[in-house]
Amino acid sequence: MASKGKSARLGKGLTALMGDYAPAPSGGEPAPSSEPAIPATEIAIDLVTPNPKQPRRTFAEADLEELSSSIKAKGVLQAILVRPDPKAADRYQIVAGERRWRAAKRAGLNSIPAVVRPFDELEVLEIGIIENVQRADLNPVEEAEAYQQLIDRFGRTQDALAEQVGKSRAHIANTLRLLKLPEDVREHMRLGRLTAGHARAALAAPDPSRMAEEIIVKGLSVREAERLAQKLQAGGELDAVGKAVRSGVDKDVDTEALEGDLAHALGLDVDIRHKGVKGGEVRIKYRDLEQLDEVCRRLSSGRPGGEGS
Repeated sequence: MASKGKSARLGKGLTALMGDYAPAPSGGEPAPSSEPAIPATEIAIDLVTPNPKQPRRTFAEADLEELSSSIKAKGVLQAILVRPDPKAADRYQIVAGERRWRAAKRAGLNSIPAVVRPFDELEVLEIGIIENVQRADLNPVEEAEAYQQLIDRFGRTQDALAEQVGKSRAHIANTLRLLKLPEDVREHMRLGRLTAGHARAALAAPDPSRMAEEIIVKGLSVREAERLAQKLQAGGELDAVGKAVRSGVDKDVDTEALEGDLAHALGLDVDIRHKGVKGGEVRIKYRDLEQLDEVCRRLSSGRPGGEGS
């Protein structure tokens, strides 16, 4: 395990770990630091391999393509951080900067600027988390899994994690709670279909998987999802309470019955919103123009001169 001194430096962030480094030939600028300057060197890109324990698992295709185009035009502006590969002589393992390495390979570069440091396993894991968390590069599940690794493998407490990654203890605790969700809900988060706020609302529901599907299909906001979870906790059924939650108000039985009658007559979702003495709104949701044409036909068929007259 890393010494206390090393751990303290980890808490200062990625720049403190690397110190100043000399500008890479591609034009990278050194980060200010009180640490001694560490020169970046050009390493053959094929001698560099990703860290198998890298916290980040998802790399957006659009982001990689954009970075690759930038690298083609300007080169790699910030050196990656590597260590000697513990399992292969004369090779290197990425500690921080896998996205830059992937984009550089895509851009056709033969070498990449890198700072080489002899980090141990704990430092590698902590640096990977620090870099990605500070840059908001991890999705909520990856962040939770990374924190759990530090707890399970190295005995870190939530207080220690909070200090090291610059987050509050409450943030650490709330993020770790996401690991209690079913795998299908976690996959929605990995793919960006659910935010952490949506996922925490689903966690409070009796059936998180079904709740997550409702959030995605209906496009619920986090606040709407929280209201729906509260109603489900109180014993309501998803189909019965979902419509009222989506409208943001509690509806009486007569209004819900009227919505049901209209929906049955039109074959579409209907949302009635009362506004007291000011009247209200009736909203009809259609999927495509054919459905809209059918609604217009049905509404006009009963009036004088309409199709049904």
